[in-house]
Amino acid sequence: MNVQEQINGYMTSQPEPKRNDMQVLHHRLLKVLPGCKLWFDNGKNSENKTVSNPTIGYGLYTIKYADGKTRDFFQIGLSANKTGISVYILGIKDKTYLAQTFGKELGKASVTGYCIRFNKLKDINIETLEAAIRYGVEATGVNQES
Repeated sequence: MNVQEQINGYMTSQPEPKRNDMQVLHHRLLKVLPGCKLWFDNGKNSENKTVSNPTIGYGLYTIKYADGKTRDFFQIGLSANKTGISVYILGIKDKTYLAQTFGKELGKASVTGYCIRFNKLKDINIETLEAAIRYGVEATGVNQES
């Protein structure tokens, strides 16, 4: 199964209205990041144990570990969780920036150093979410294309 098929299967497995919200966000992310590399992380580690929720990934970001090793990964992630949806913006150095800059404008969302969580798309300002995503991409200067 290719990445697009995995993404489609994941989204269609979600209950409504979460499924529709994720499909809307997926299409908006593709417009914000045209031509970006798409990923699908099923949330399982090398021993096939579940370690996270499955995540749709966008763009290309190189994670640098303390031991000097690197790993290619997505920069923007979209994931369903028990209560709603999470959007991950990886690579922002200042862990207070998202909350301080976009938190109040987002609406009913929880904002951490790299994650924006909300229950339903109608609870947030999607333009502010897109601005946060654009900031993350611009701040890292990462080439988003595959």
